[in-house]
Amino acid sequence: MSLALAADVNPLTVEPVQAIEARLTFVERSSEKPYAYVGEPPEGVPPTRGEYHAHAVRLENARPFADRLSLDVEGVAVVRRPTVVVDFWDEAQTLALGHPETAELVRDITGASRVVVFDHTLRRRSEGVSDRDLGQPRQPATRVHVDQTIWSGPKRVREIMGAQAEALLAKRAAIINVWRPIAYPARDWPLALGDASSFRPEDLIPTDLIFPHRTGETYGIAYNPAQRWLYVPDLGADEAILIKCWDSDASVARFAPHSGFEDPTTPAGAPPRQSIEFRTIAFWE
Repeated sequence: MSLALAADVNPLTVEPVQAIEARLTFVERSSEKPYAYVGEPPEGVPPTRGEYHAHAVRLENARPFADRLSLDVEGVAVVRRPTVVVDFWDEAQTLALGHPETAELVRDITGASRVVVFDHTLRRRSEGVSDRDLGQPRQPATRVHVDQTIWSGPKRVREIMGAQAEALLAKRAAIINVWRPIAYPARDWPLALGDASSFRPEDLIPTDLIFPHRTGETYGIAYNPAQRWLYVPDLGADEAILIKCWDSDASVARFAPHSGFEDPTTPAGAPPRQSIEFRTIAFWE
């Protein structure tokens, strides 16, 4: 299947804006490690620790240069790749069709010899619903983060790959998310994408994510005015964004921060964002 780059702009549309200003939510630096429980915490233990504040940031419209974005430089890539999945809310269809086509996409973009799709998350924005409310679709992420850290990336590979993990980790491996709108363009609450090359190590704040049966670690992001932020307006259902969440190769981009955000230019009445993100591990020989 060919890859047409998503930087193509419809010549009938007006000249796109170069940048917008929006508010993103960052974690404050602290001597205490932030954490969040996924589910009920032990009695008497607060469900979260950490302070978060919104900052106004400039987000560049990446459409004009989307074909030049690289997973190994900015930590993100944008592609046009139609999906054969008719209904992502049909779990069987997503597993049978969506997982294999996503693995193929990541192989094509990265040149990896093997790609394992180990998870996916569906989101549909709903007013008055909190993220992870039981019986409700997941909501757009509202805090800037990276899904893995220098510690949790290889740990996740070991959890997924079991006895194969050590041999695979002896060579290059990377965790890459593939994010797609569902059914219509993501005009409502699109993704803000951090250019990985503009973040300093001290901007990445390790944060425990505590599940009932395991503990993971993500990066919250502390605000720094030197950070560069991008977005892709009106990302279509036939397009995808690839996001680097961890890479064992320290010579390339390893962590690309990202978040959903309220776009001040979203037209009134735009349908609420629906999206799916696939989580993959790429392995190189």
